[in-house]
This record gives sequence, C-alpha cells and structure tokens, in this order.
Amino acid sequence: MVGATPKPDSPEYASTLRYAWRVCSVTSLGLALIGLSGSTLNVALPAVVRHFDAGPVASNWVLLSYLLVQTATLVLFGRVADLVGRRQVYLLGFALFTGASLLAGLAPGVGLLIAARAAQALGAAMILANGSVIITDTFPPDRLSQGMGVYFGTLSVSQLAGPTLGGLIADTLGWQWIFWINVPTGLVALVWGAFTLRRIPSRGPRESVDALGNLLVFAALSATLVAISQGDLIAGVIALALVPPLILVERRAANPVLNLAAFGGRLLAFANIASFCNALARASLILLAGLYFQAAQGVDALTAGLGVLPVPIGMGLASPVAGALGRRVSPYALSVGGGLFSASGLLILFLGTGADTPYWVVGIGLFVAGCGSGTFLTGNTTQVMAELPAGSLGVVNGFRVMVMNMGIVLSVAVTMSVLTSAVPPRLREQVYAATLSRLNPVAVEQLMSGFRHTYAVLFGVAVLGTVAAAVARTPRGETTVRTD
Repeated sequence: MVGATPKPDSPEYASTLRYAWRVCSVTSLGLALIGLSGSTLNVALPAVVRHFDAGPVASNWVLLSYLLVQTATLVLFGRVADLVGRRQVYLLGFALFTGASLLAGLAPGVGLLIAARAAQALGAAMILANGSVIITDTFPPDRLSQGMGVYFGTLSVSQLAGPTLGGLIADTLGWQWIFWINVPTGLVALVWGAFTLRRIPSRGPRESVDALGNLLVFAALSATLVAISQGDLIAGVIALALVPPLILVERRAANPVLNLAAFGGRLLAFANIASFCNALARASLILLAGLYFQAAQGVDALTAGLGVLPVPIGMGLASPVAGALGRRVSPYALSVGGGLFSASGLLILFLGTGADTPYWVVGIGLFVAGCGSGTFLTGNTTQVMAELPAGSLGVVNGFRVMVMNMGIVLSVAVTMSVLTSAVPPRLREQVYAATLSRLNPVAVEQLMSGFRHTYAVLFGVAVLGTVAAAVARTPRGETTVRTD
C-alpha cells in the first residue's frame, strides 16, 4: 500500500476499502479481457485453422506468438510503470489490446493474424504486469487475500464464459468475432479505468531499462519454443548458446530484467518455481480438452466449449472461497492445497481418458484441476506479493508474472508437441483442424495415446510444483520486512 494503513475501525479505513474495491473492478475487467480472449480462441482454434488452411507450424504460432511476446515484455512494462506511472501504462495496455483485437479480426492471412496477436500481447503485458501491483497498493493488508480472490475469480468467470462463447461464435458468426468480441469489453475497461484510477507519482529516481536483457530473453525464449514445438535441434543449440551472454549482461545491468537477487530468499525462490510448474501443468488444459472433444470425439465447437466448462467453473468457485479463507488460513496452506488438487485432477484425466470415456469421468478431472488452479493462484500470489518491498513491486511483480507466463508458453508448446508426436506427421494438421475423428479408428487410438502421454507429463510437472510449494515457507526465525 501507499502510505500508512489506517485502523480498521476508522473512517479513513472505510474510505480506503471503498476505493480499493473500485480499483479491483478495474483490474478485474483487465483480467477478464485477457481471460476471455484466451479461452475463446482455445476452443475456436480449429475454425481459425480451417479458414486459413494453416499448417501445424502456423497453427502453433497463432497461440505461441501471443504468449511469447507477452512473456518477454512483462518485466519491461513493470519497470516502465515504476518509472512513468502505473495508471498511464495500464490504460495504454487497454487501448493497445483493444485496437489489436480489431485488427486481428480483419487479418487477410495467417501471417498478419500472428502479427496482430503479437500486438495484442504487448497490451496484455502492460495489463498483467500491473494488475496485481495496483491491487496490492490499494488494499489494506488484512483484506489483500480477498482482493486477490476476486481478481483471480474474474479470470475464472471470463474463462467460464469464454469456451461456450468461443464455440458459439465459431459455429455462427465466424472466426473474426473471436477477436472482435474483445473490443466492447476493452472500451468499457478503458473508460472505467480512466475514471477510477488515481494518479500515483512514480517512486524513486528514474532508472534505466534493460533493453539488451529484454532482447536476449525474447531471443532465448523464441529459440526454446521453436526447439520444443518443431523439434528443431539448431534452435535448441541457439537457445543454450544465448544463456551465457544473457547471464553476463544481467550481472552487469543496473536494472536487470532477470533480477534473480530479488528472489534470493527460500520462500520467494520456491514459490516462483511452484508458480512456473503449476502454470505449465494447467495452462493448456482447456486447449487440450477442447481438442479432445473435437478431434477425438467429433463434436462441434459449441459442444466442445460446453464440455470444458468444469475447468473455469472449478476456478470460479475456488478463487473467491480461497480468498475468503485467506483471512483464517495461511497463503502457504492454500498454495500447497491448490497444487494437490491440480495434480489430482490431472491424474484422473490420465487414468480415465479414452475415445469412449463417459463424460462425467473427464468432467470430474477437469473440475478438480480447475479448483486446484483457482486455489493455488490466490494463495501463491498473496504469499509472494506480501513478501515484496513496496519500492520494487512493479519490476519484481513483472518478473513474477513472467516466470508464470514462461510456464504458460511452455505448456502450450510441450502439450502440442507431446500430443501430436503420437500421430504420423501427415495427420498432424488434422489434429489442429479437429478433423481427425473422420479418419479410421487407428488414427483416433493413436491420438488417445497422445492424450494419455500428455496428461502423464502434466501430472508429473504438477507434482513437482506441489513439492516446491511445500518447500516455499520462511524458515522459523527468519522474518521479512515489508516497507509499506
């Protein structure tokens, strides 16, 4: 928070809390905008692929270009917001995301669509790098977990509406409206944010931005994604070769993009490892389930959208409940419990996935995994944000979100790579276009094997994340000073 926290029974506290909830409505709109965009496309991707007759590589990069650019620029915009003002950067993010969504729907070819997705990602990075910080700055410490619960609960609501909306749009209005649906939401968020958010002066001296570090992170992550998604050995070698110069540059930079010193403590180090693993395990779940229903069972996009609803329903129920429990239960306990739920849901999906599996089995697995995600996100974010010094909230939170987004990026790349590896190369385009079920039963069974392998990998990662969350506890006797 900015300034001293008023006493809970004072008029100043009530005024602070009213403003905090108004701010939460703004940040929640921002997260809803991003969540809606991602969840609608995850289900409607086959319609986009079929429209452009896109191959596997282009299909992958419709998703990966957005995730890559967003991840590589999160810390940059966290630092920029620390310097020039969080309100200005946050509102610019709304404007850029909304404009890019409009252009994406007008794209005449898949290449320009990928470019528009990259522009969307810049706006999304401005929003994501600052949303949690704005909430932390405005909520009293004893209500922070509630604010975070509502914030992430909004993501759950948008993901709840997104799959069904995406399937309905793909089957009726056309793929363009997958992107144009963001425009009215973005305009409302921009106007409400400009009206609500107060101007907060930047803290401290104007420090330099680590432009070279950002560029190297972008290059290394790009090479890693190419290596994973396309099995490109040369790209893998390039990614490894970029690590030493990246470390050297970051050690010499005045304000490094990868400021690992800020996460030297045990709690923060393992909490961020847990966040990375949880994101890798959960992020592609709606995409994976949507492809399962369409490519393996042959249903339409709307039915598939309805089929994946247990994930956002679970998140939507768990996030506010976890936020309310946060006043009585430690964020540590919520983080570990959420990790266990996530792993349990993935285990159910691994054991139960088949071409003829009853829907209720898949639905239970998706619901449990969704509950785990909502609980973990609320607990883990509250735990990390409460540990940070106020003067570095922007850049450190940007790094925190970047770590999580690296997990999200790799989740999509790893998921699609493992899934399609079970199918002959000549049939992989049919997986993205969701037409594989029209072929012979042998191809469908090969795809089922791919789904089981993918769920096994994601389950293993979720278990590692839960172990990291269990270790992410401040040792007895060690205290953290928060300079609010």
